[in-house]
Amino acid sequence: MNQPAQAASVFSNSAQELRALLSTVGVYDRGWRALLVCAGEDRVRWLNGMVTNHVGALAQNHGCYAFVLNAQGRIQGDLNIYQRGDEFWLDTDIAQAATLTAFLEHYIIMDDVALAPLSATTCLGIAGPRASAALMQLGLNADGMEPLQMRAHTWRGNACTLIAAHSPITPRYELWLAQDQTQSLWQALLDAGAIPCGNHAIEQLRILEGTPIYGRDITARDLPQETTQMRALHFTKGCYLGQEIVERIRSRGNVHRTFSGFMLDSGFATEAISLTEKTALLSENQSVGDITSAANIVLPDGREEVFALGYVRRESLDRKSELRCNGSIATPSALPFLWQKSHATPSAQAS
Repeated sequence: MNQPAQAASVFSNSAQELRALLSTVGVYDRGWRALLVCAGEDRVRWLNGMVTNHVGALAQNHGCYAFVLNAQGRIQGDLNIYQRGDEFWLDTDIAQAATLTAFLEHYIIMDDVALAPLSATTCLGIAGPRASAALMQLGLNADGMEPLQMRAHTWRGNACTLIAAHSPITPRYELWLAQDQTQSLWQALLDAGAIPCGNHAIEQLRILEGTPIYGRDITARDLPQETTQMRALHFTKGCYLGQEIVERIRSRGNVHRTFSGFMLDSGFATEAISLTEKTALLSENQSVGDITSAANIVLPDGREEVFALGYVRRESLDRKSELRCNGSIATPSALPFLWQKSHATPSAQAS
């Protein structure tokens, strides 16, 4: 029996697992995510002043993606925020949960606000064109759900929260539930036709989506507009920590460097990319950016390409300079990678 495990890199092979996520349905572990509960009478006002998106405008059981900034406008973390009536759920990477909690709690002064981890809870992910049908076999109705909308369900007598996750290229859902129910739900999803998928396939899907992760593609030195994640920003909600810098960049209309996709030629060694190491992008032997994530991916049509994410200075894009990384040519590409529409080489237009 295939079991969920955070350490599972591959269950069968990455190409087959990615094909399931894009063409049929795959299930995967998301135990590396953590939930924080934000409660208290002042939670809406306080949280709205701490993040870049407008949590005060959220309808119940809906969410948004947001950054947490410092006073200099640099990104201290990212998270999904869900309105749960008398509390918010803050969903973030478990690796940044403690640091982010400490940063936020520093700004709870005279506010009636409390932050606490939602313990004994974990998450499974399910993705692919047949994901909704597989969920329906378990009595979990995903029909008509909007991105970052959540629904409360009961599965085999136990509470379960279904979330329509963000993805620009394939239907994605998340299932939050008690840890002791994880194995039985995992097996039920396999019985409904889902293919077990390991970390390698999930990482490949993330890169194809063009979704940056904090600590690798986004760091504490980055400004919000440099990441191109405009879904994290709200420009008319009022003041929040770091808002002056965000507004200044918006009024000037540009940043010097931007997040982009890249196609690398087959000579690039993807193992050079790690969680703690970036690889320089060069133009005429001068550093003009960095590759932050890369993967050699076999697409459902059988074509094998090296896809990458990273940052590049805008003047290099404007001049259409030749870019190189570890001796390989790096061609800027729009995000998400649009191979699935034409099955042709992805666009060479920068995002």
